[in-house]
Amino acid sequence: MQTRAATVMSLRGLWGNLRSAFYPRSLGCCLLLIPLFLFSCGAFAASVPDKPKVLVIESYHDGYPWDQDYKRGLEHVLADEVQFFNFQMDTKRVHKTRYVERANAAWAEYKKIKPDLVILGDDNALRYLGTRLIQSGTPTVFLGINNNPRNYIPIGYNITGILERPLIKRSIAELRRLVPGVERILLLFDSGVTSRIIANEVMEGESKVTILNTQVTVRYIGRWESWQTIVRHAKKHYDAIVIGLYHTLVDQQGQHVPAEEVIRWSSQHSPLPLFGLWGFAVGRERTVGGMVLSGYEQGIAAGVLAKKILNGMDPASVSPKVAEKGYYLFSRSQLQKWNIKLPDKIARKAKFVE
Repeated sequence: MQTRAATVMSLRGLWGNLRSAFYPRSLGCCLLLIPLFLFSCGAFAASVPDKPKVLVIESYHDGYPWDQDYKRGLEHVLADEVQFFNFQMDTKRVHKTRYVERANAAWAEYKKIKPDLVILGDDNALRYLGTRLIQSGTPTVFLGINNNPRNYIPIGYNITGILERPLIKRSIAELRRLVPGVERILLLFDSGVTSRIIANEVMEGESKVTILNTQVTVRYIGRWESWQTIVRHAKKHYDAIVIGLYHTLVDQQGQHVPAEEVIRWSSQHSPLPLFGLWGFAVGRERTVGGMVLSGYEQGIAAGVLAKKILNGMDPASVSPKVAEKGYYLFSRSQLQKWNIKLPDKIARKAKFVE
C-alpha cells in the first residue's frame, strides 16, 4: 500500500503530465480537468487510512526493566501497524496517596489522544482505570495482572488480557537441583501492592509454606534498613534467598530507594546465594538467576491479542489467559562467585548474561 507521501508525489507527477499535454493548446481543457484532479486527490488520500492509535498506560515507569521488556514485546508485534502513545503512572516510586492523582492524569491523556485501543500494564492501571474504560467502550487489553481481574472489573465487556503468575513453586523445585541440600529458603519481597497480591494469589496468604520438602518463608519489607538487616543475617536461618520484588523500599526519611541500589547492595552483602523470579533481577551484582518470567513474553502475548482486536475480534469473546512461559536465565559471574555448576540438562536449555 502506498504511503501518503508517495501518493502525493504520484499525483504531482500526474498533474505535471496533464499540463505538458494540454498547455498552452487547450487551457479550457485543463480547467475542466481540475475538478477531476481534486476528486482524485481526495480519493487517493481516503484510501490511505491513518494507523490506529494505541495508548499504553503503564502502572510503573520507563526506567523499570519490566516495563521496558513488555514494551519491546508490544513493539515487536505492533510497531509497523499502529501509532504508540505512552503514559507512566509511576506507582513504584510515588506514594500510594497519589495513585488516584496519577490515574486521573492518565485519563486526561486518554481523552486528549482518543485512542482506538488501550493497553494497561500491570495491576494499578487496571484497578484505577479499568471501570472507566469499560464505560467508554474503547477496546482494552491488560497485561502483567497478578490479581484476579474480577477483583477490579467485571469480565465480558470490551476488555480482556494477559495474566502474570510468578513461577514460584517451579523456581523452588529448580533451585533444589542447582544447590543440593537446600532445605530452608527465604523468599524476599518489598511491601508494595504487587507483592501483596502475589501473596494472596500464589502463596494463598501464608507466610510459611512447604514446597517439595523445602520450607519457604515469605517476608514483605517496606523499610530499606530492615531489608539490609534481614539480608545480612539470613545465614542464621536459611540456606538460600530468592529475591522477588524490591522496587518500593523507602529509607528512614521516607525517600524511595532506587531498585538498582537495592539489588546491587543485596548481591554484594548477602552471605547466601541470591536467586531471582524475574529476568530483570539476573546479572552481575544481581542474582544468580533460575527459572524466571519475562516481561517481553507478556508484551508479545498482549500484542497478539491487541492485533486481533484491531482486526475486528470482540474482546468480550476472549477470556483472560495466563502467559506462563518461563525460561532458564543465569549470570555467569554469579555462578562463578558461588561455585554453582549447572546440571547439563539445565545448561543446555539456559540463556546467560555477561
